[in-house]
Amino acid sequence: MTVATHTGVAPRAGAGLLLDAVDRWAELSPTATAVTAPDGALTFSELRLEVRAMAAALLAAGAGPGVTVGLGFGRSRSTVSALLAVWRAGATAVPIDDRHPADRIAYIVADARLQLLLGELPATVPHPGVRAVDWSSAPAEDHHPAPAPDDPAYLVYTSGTTGRPKGVEVGYGNLGAFLAAISTLGLTPGGVGLNPLSPAFDGWFWCTLLYLLHGQGVAIVDVAGTGTADLAGAIEAVAPRTTCMSPSMYAACPDDLPSVEVVVIAGEASPPTLARRFAGRRVLNVYGPTEATIAATWSDSEAGDDVTTIGRAIPGYQVYVLNADGRQAGDGEDGELCVAGPGVALGYRNLPELTAAKFVPNPFGDGRLYRTGDRVRSRADGQLEFLGRVDDQVKVRGFRVELGEIERTATDADEVRAAAAFVLTNGDALGLAIVPEPGVDPVAAVEAVTGRCQHLLPDYMMPVVVDAMTEIPVSQQGKADRAVLATLVAAERQVTGVPPRTDRERLVCEVLSSVLPRPVYDVDANFFESGGHSLLASRAVVALRKATGLRLSIKDLLTHPTPAELAKKLDRVAAESGQ
Repeated sequence: MTVATHTGVAPRAGAGLLLDAVDRWAELSPTATAVTAPDGALTFSELRLEVRAMAAALLAAGAGPGVTVGLGFGRSRSTVSALLAVWRAGATAVPIDDRHPADRIAYIVADARLQLLLGELPATVPHPGVRAVDWSSAPAEDHHPAPAPDDPAYLVYTSGTTGRPKGVEVGYGNLGAFLAAISTLGLTPGGVGLNPLSPAFDGWFWCTLLYLLHGQGVAIVDVAGTGTADLAGAIEAVAPRTTCMSPSMYAACPDDLPSVEVVVIAGEASPPTLARRFAGRRVLNVYGPTEATIAATWSDSEAGDDVTTIGRAIPGYQVYVLNADGRQAGDGEDGELCVAGPGVALGYRNLPELTAAKFVPNPFGDGRLYRTGDRVRSRADGQLEFLGRVDDQVKVRGFRVELGEIERTATDADEVRAAAAFVLTNGDALGLAIVPEPGVDPVAAVEAVTGRCQHLLPDYMMPVVVDAMTEIPVSQQGKADRAVLATLVAAERQVTGVPPRTDRERLVCEVLSSVLPRPVYDVDANFFESGGHSLLASRAVVALRKATGLRLSIKDLLTHPTPAELAKKLDRVAAESGQ
């Protein structure tokens, strides 16, 4: 079959299914955890009260269909309340991540024509005409707007090909269709589900809506701010029943996640080893672009699906695999994945030409077809194999290369947990980073992958560098950061710098070498320019505390990012504490 479809699911109007679910859980389990975050927790009863107070304040401020409301609480419990309150008021939610650059936030504020704000924006971001809403003493709600299906429910900004973010408008009808689809998953109520993502991306929406709909709490974790050793430490601290992360993030965690019953894989192509790693638990491999309202297909081990594939269309959606000429591809043939049905978003904010190019009339039925730009293969059993981006090609020495093909070659090896291919900074050669399976010697893993590449890939696709790393650097969306990988390899090739001169500097270099993707030999090497990121910063601090017995904080690493500076800081701390 070249068409995968599910029917028979009747979407509720807008956010009604979710809002009703929160009210229902507030009645059935009022003291159960609904949200936990670095700034505290809310029970389902408290969440319901806070949502209603915020919604009342929004309505009093003039919120309603088409009115844009910024969510400026960051990684706070109140972001969940604010999102539901905006939908209760029938307005349009615009999530904002305060960690993003000020210029990006300012562009979003202007492009979205932000009118109201729950929370706050960074002081460096101009927001003339935006009215902050105080909900601390909200009046009683006196009406409930009923948004139309084509009224925007939320506006999420993704990376744009022009260098500017592009805002995807998702309607209340789209939202209702998505909620109806995920309600069929039937997760067990109680406990919490993990949400380690940026609130400005729709992956954060997936985690939040999936959990609340099924009576699980949302555990928002901020690895950079919690002081836990790493992502695995954050997971251990909240003991989730459900996790949702990219393969790159799962690769950074140990196999033993004892509290986890349901493993959701999303955001990147899943290597076969990841599904095998969680055999015996329920695994969902979910695929979906923002333009199709968060998810479009999934495979589910509980349904007997092959979870190394992205499965079939989710209930109520339709998907098609099309050749370059727009015809449906046959079984076993490659093609572009296109999505149809009620989940196809309204389009791009203020970009009518791009909307017309990507959201096209559906030649196979009613409505529109969204061209994802992703390549898939349709199997005879109707499940879809993800092959990479149609345009995820790089040109090296005149040859066009699919980076995804190199990565699949690597992750098919039993020795490899994750892989990411990239172009070296000089632009004329390819590199490959791999994360070996636990217990596998890194040298042996590199040799195995190199041998597979030599056997299976043409010469022009052979990576000239294959590096084993403890984990793949990831972006804020949880996806492999190819630009950082290229920079790391470039830095490794320049064996210059100042070697350690004191015992303290040597100790710091050794500790950072155990945390970063590659050894640290230069005492003037910046932690964050050497592959360090938020997931590794707290791990480095904990390791340094353990190695020295001295009190060190994340702030100390941020302000003293080189081994030389850290060594001096540790010397001062030792002197002050008499050690």
